[in-house]
Amino acid sequence: MRLDKYLKVSRIIKRRTVANEACDAGRVTVNGSVARASYAVKVGDVIEVALGAKPLKIRVTKLNEHATKENAAEMYETAT
Repeated sequence: MRLDKYLKVSRIIKRRTVANEACDAGRVTVNGSVARASYAVKVGDVIEVALGAKPLKIRVTKLNEHATKENAAEMYETAT
């Protein structure tokens, strides 16, 4: 699954276009390196999103093409 779509489906970022723009601006890193929106996300990847005052660091646990509001939180866990 593409990185921008993952960020949208997991509800980390509200809109896919905003996720795409964040990737283009270099605000999203995967496993420590800046990632493009077309990056193929895999289970176990560590994604860091630097939007707002505090960066969000998560670990991918599940890939779903569609997720409800209740299931979206199961797609990732916070990483330290």
